[in-house]
Amino acid sequence: MKKILIARPLPQEVTRALTGCEVTLRDETKPLSAEELRAALRDYDAVMPTLGDAFSAEVFADVPQPRCKLLANFGVGYNHIDVNAARAAGVTVTNTPGAVTDATADIAMTLMLMSARRAGEGERLVRSGAWEGWHPTQMLGLHLTGKKVGIVGMGRIGQAIAQRCHFGFGMGVSYFNRSAKTLAFPAERVDDLVELAAKVDVLVVAVPGGGETRHLIGEEVLGAMQPHARLINIARGDVVDEAALIAALRAGQIGGAGLDVYEFEPHVPQALRDLENVVLLPHLGTSAREVRVDMGLMVVDNLQAFIDGKPLPNKV
Repeated sequence: MKKILIARPLPQEVTRALTGCEVTLRDETKPLSAEELRAALRDYDAVMPTLGDAFSAEVFADVPQPRCKLLANFGVGYNHIDVNAARAAGVTVTNTPGAVTDATADIAMTLMLMSARRAGEGERLVRSGAWEGWHPTQMLGLHLTGKKVGIVGMGRIGQAIAQRCHFGFGMGVSYFNRSAKTLAFPAERVDDLVELAAKVDVLVVAVPGGGETRHLIGEEVLGAMQPHARLINIARGDVVDEAALIAALRAGQIGGAGLDVYEFEPHVPQALRDLENVVLLPHLGTSAREVRVDMGLMVVDNLQAFIDGKPLPNKV
C-alpha cells in the first residue's frame, strides 16, 4: 500500500477523499524543514507539498534515488519546487490550475479598490479614534471606473482580473504577455513592459514566479509609472523588487500599492509596514473555504490517479 504525506492541515472533506493508501497528516502549518523535505522524498511514495516547501536541487541531490514519485502540489504556483531536478530524479509534479482563478482575481480587485480608495488608511483612522467626521476633501483617492489597467501576465488569473475590470468597472485593458490572447472583450497587447507601466492607472502583476520573472517589476518599471498609479501584486513576492518598491512609495513616485505576497514571505519589512500608501494582506489569494476544498480535491485527483496507476490530470 502506497504511503502518502499531506504536508499541511486540510479540510476533512479533502483528507477523507483518498482511498487505497496509507495517509500521514502533518499537523504543522509551517513549511517542511530541511530534514522533513529529505525524509518526504525518502519515506513516502507521494507527497502533497505547498507554498514554502522548498524542494530545491540541493534537496534532490541529497536523495538521489527517492522513493517518492509524485509531488502533488497544493496550489497553481510551484516555483518552490525545482521541476527540472524533480524530473531528473524521476519525480513528477502536478498542481491545481483553475481552482484558484476566480478567488485570486477577487483579491486583486480587493487590493485595487482598497489602494485606490485608501480603505486601509480609512479603517486605521476610524479605529484610532481620531476621525473628526466627513468633509469634502477627506482622504481623496482614485476613482477606478473608466481608468486604464495594465495586466502583466495574461494567463487564467490575468484574464479573470481583466474581465472584472472591463465589465465591472468599464476600464480600458492593456496587457504584457509572451503571446497575444483571444479575449471576449477589447484589450491591447503591449510588447514593452516599461511602455505598459507608463500608460496605465493600475498595473497588476499576475505572472508565475520563478527565475525568469524575479524582479520583473523593478526600478525602471516603477519609474515609468504615473505619480497617481497603483501597483498590485497577487503573483509571487519576488516578481517585485521590494527595495525598489519601498523607495518608490516613500518618494511618492507612484500613488500606492496593494500587496498580497512578499519577496521574503512571511517577513514583511518594517519599512513597508510603516507606509500609509500601501495595502498589505497576508497572502489571502485563495482563502475561501470552498476554494481551498476545491484545491484539495484537485490534489486528491492527482494523488488518486497515481495510486490507481492512471494518467495524472494536472501534470506540469
